[in-house]
Amino acid sequence: MIKVLLVDDHPVVREGLRGMLDAEPDLTVIGEAGSGEEAVALAAAHQPDVILMDLRMPGLDGAGATEKIMSSDGSSRVIVLTTYETDADILRAVEAGATGYLLKDASRAELAGAIRAATRGETVLAPSVAGRLMRRMRQPAQPSLSAREIQVLRLVAKGQTNGEIGASLHISETTVKTHLLRVFNKLGVSDRTAAVTTAMEQGML
Repeated sequence: MIKVLLVDDHPVVREGLRGMLDAEPDLTVIGEAGSGEEAVALAAAHQPDVILMDLRMPGLDGAGATEKIMSSDGSSRVIVLTTYETDADILRAVEAGATGYLLKDASRAELAGAIRAATRGETVLAPSVAGRLMRRMRQPAQPSLSAREIQVLRLVAKGQTNGEIGASLHISETTVKTHLLRVFNKLGVSDRTAAVTTAMEQGML
């Protein structure tokens, strides 16, 4: 039997997943966790073969929980099961050590097949996620922003003016403008809104 741990902060989602997996003769759900912290504790206690991990949860999120689980016990396989498929989410999950990345619209057959494949050590990705990763690998390296430029951009995202940003960071308004011009140039954009949007899409914010 393949032992599966369910991790999702919505009880109704866990109940639905349990119902789907209990119908499979070779899969057994050995526990449920409603948070990243609980997932880490249950993974250590029960040593599941596969963990179905929600990505966005309050407190310790799915990527953070995956990283902790993989650093302490490399035997469990983690499949992220989420409604989100942004580049930043996918990369965080993969970098944390996830074996797979599926979307919550997956069928019972797809889910069960992915769990079996993960147990064999195979990587399982939703087709759309695989496509995103391939496109990202073909793209040139992303521009990198300095720590100060990211600070400035975070304050822009909060709606602060150049003057307010300067006061917050104890720099002149002219220096703020200089940082923003560099950010615009690096990201290939021409205004503040586009800079924030692009930086978020690329996982910089």
